[in-house]
Amino acid sequence: MEVTPQQLSQYNGTDPSKPIYVAVKGRIFDVTNGKSFYGPGGPYALFAGKDASRALAKMSKNDEDVSPTLDGLSEKEIEVLNDWEKKFEAKYPVVGRVAS
Repeated sequence: MEVTPQQLSQYNGTDPSKPIYVAVKGRIFDVTNGKSFYGPGGPYALFAGKDASRALAKMSKNDEDVSPTLDGLSEKEIEVLNDWEKKFEAKYPVVGRVAS
């Protein structure tokens, strides 16, 4: 499945009939099993329905960092992002890609 960022935003946990998705480096993970983290009121709810690559790389929970843009990230931040990606791969199924 390939979705636009706008379509991805519908999977942000506010509609209980839909799964919760978070994208990392353009790959969409179904994080519904982590609802306590990514669902409404959860500590990472701001990542739900979005590509959170930049925020994960910077270990940031600032809205402006919740973005797929990797421009200007340090080597260390890219390593952090790759570690996050491995954690997501180990825990959640990949269900698609964000259309670029």
